Amino acid sequence: MSQNVLLTGGSGFIGKHLTKVLIAGGYSVSVLSRSDKENTDKITYYKWNPDKDFIDKNAVLNADFIIHLAGEGIVEKRWTEKRKKEILESRVKPIDLIFSVLEKNNKKLNAFISASAVGIYGAFTSDRICTETTPPENDFLGTTCQIWEAALDKFENLGIRTVKIRTGIVLGKDEGFMKKVAPNFKSGFGAVLGDGKQYIPWIHVEDLCQIYCKAVTDELHGPYNAAVSDNTTNKSLSKTLASLYGYTIWLPNIPAFVLKMALGEMSAAVLTGQRVSSEKIENTGFEFQFTDLEKALSSCIH
Repeated sequence: MSQNVLLTGGSGFIGKHLTKVLIAGGYSVSVLSRSDKENTDKITYYKWNPDKDFIDKNAVLNADFIIHLAGEGIVEKRWTEKRKKEILESRVKPIDLIFSVLEKNNKKLNAFISASAVGIYGAFTSDRICTETTPPENDFLGTTCQIWEAALDKFENLGIRTVKIRTGIVLGKDEGFMKKVAPNFKSGFGAVLGDGKQYIPWIHVEDLCQIYCKAVTDELHGPYNAAVSDNTTNKSLSKTLASLYGYTIWLPNIPAFVLKMALGEMSAAVLTGQRVSSEKIENTGFEFQFTDLEKALSSCIH
């Protein structure tokens, strides 16, 4: 019998891609859903509602692995205090809910694998290269990631291998980051944000899915940066994307103060960025298929 992987956030951008990859790899896949969905011959759906502390415990009890991808979008809405709370709780509440089922039923998983983010290293720009041992920052993104990852640590007390995938900007066709930025560039109105010097740690969705699969099959443990180690900045990404659409950027940079007025505190997510090292994940034998920015972006728009 094939091993079962249970996904939270399975209907999202990354979750949909990962579901296909896992099925192709011979796994059975279960997905936690807030709405009623009909099972298919490949996917089993279970109901849950973390806001109401409800979960069909069979989803957890039937799982060999759990991959936690659920969470409110970081740049979907302005960071009001209410929104900040939603962003944090949407990541932590599901962890607590799943843990309670495991603990009460003395259920042991092969691994609990969770998304995290390179935002743990802080919302500012510097030339340092952040590794998994770089101290986290205490701004909103850094603190959110710290609490998110700390919530995972209790699985270790149950003897469950726990993996934290610190993800950069994910590139994929018509979804996620590209869904937000591609339309402006496609129409000829692409522009650099701020001074354009902020680094953008990125990864192609296909590579990210393979990292999750490696976390399932191999004895990965603890945090791993999931981003290509290069010097991509907002300026270089913008210029490359415009070039792929056949033009040179003609608009002036969008000033930082304009973005701060429009986005408030959330502007930190687009005006800052640090370099990260992928050495740890590559030392496991993982090889990125997309390391060239132009080829990666091209695969997302053609």
